[in-house]
Amino acid sequence: MIIVMQKGAAETQIEGVVRRIKELGLKAHLSRGEFKTIVGVIGDETLLRPELFAGLGGVESVMPIMKPYKLASRDFHAEDTVLEIGPYRLGGSALGVIAGPCSIESEASFREAAVAVREAGATLLRGGAFKPRTSPYSFQGLGEEGLRILQAVGAEVGLPTVTEVMDVRDLEAVARYADVLQVGARNMQNFRLLTEIGHLRKPVLLKRNSAATIEELLMSAEYVLSEGNRQVILCERGVRGFEPSTRYTLDLSAVPNLQGVTHLPVIVDPSHATGRRDLVVPMALAAVAAGAQGIMVEVHPCPEKALSDGPQQLGFEAFATMMKEVAAIAKAVGRTLQTPVKQTS
Repeated sequence: MIIVMQKGAAETQIEGVVRRIKELGLKAHLSRGEFKTIVGVIGDETLLRPELFAGLGGVESVMPIMKPYKLASRDFHAEDTVLEIGPYRLGGSALGVIAGPCSIESEASFREAAVAVREAGATLLRGGAFKPRTSPYSFQGLGEEGLRILQAVGAEVGLPTVTEVMDVRDLEAVARYADVLQVGARNMQNFRLLTEIGHLRKPVLLKRNSAATIEELLMSAEYVLSEGNRQVILCERGVRGFEPSTRYTLDLSAVPNLQGVTHLPVIVDPSHATGRRDLVVPMALAAVAAGAQGIMVEVHPCPEKALSDGPQQLGFEAFATMMKEVAAIAKAVGRTLQTPVKQTS
């Protein structure tokens, strides 16, 4: 249920509505627009009778939200959510580009990649410290040492950082070092992890599981939002199909599909979706053309020697060329590709 306050409703009237909600043992979430405030009511729907709120001062209307995801819905928050991550924005018309190697392999190689993606126009720096691998014998990442490198190099090049958190036990350390917490596809429905992340006030990049529906992705986002963390980014990274020549099938229809029902930013990861370097660039460009508010691309100094996911990572020259094409498409579809502050390496 959402309670729409009258234009110019007094703060005491809004507080009165919130107080009534809490008296019922429910949660209140405020969305303050330019002209009106909307109060979202979350909890046992059997308690949500409109007459309990309609007579309160300052209330314009009381409406049920039929969708199971309340806070993620455009019914609750009609305008696009725009996140400020360091000096950059992501969401609305602001296009974010997240780039960097799959895994942080050493400080020197990660710094080399960070400088290259910054110079090409990336707005966020990614790198894996804890790597979920299919085989237990594959490179698993550098752990906390990788997090230290991520933070140090990100500060050097002036880019906010993104890395994956896989376990509740690692959450405190990852949150201490990284600017954006990534929840991978395997953990999309790890509800305990999502709940704990919801207690933080850091942006969360939530990846769609390869077998998840749009609604299931949004319900996972709801776990984070319902705990008070409003900074959620949704990521499409491919669904399982029957075509063996690509890792997954990239569902680009998910971009406008999601944007029609949620205010949260939607980005696309063509690297993990296709698993093939030759397909990453065209799918990245297609994602921007489809209206995505960001892309996440893996870039490595020498992809052929990468310790993880080498076949899907771009080299520096290919990434720089792609970014020029991204800028042209972004302009055509009304997205703004922000320019990183130039720094000396």
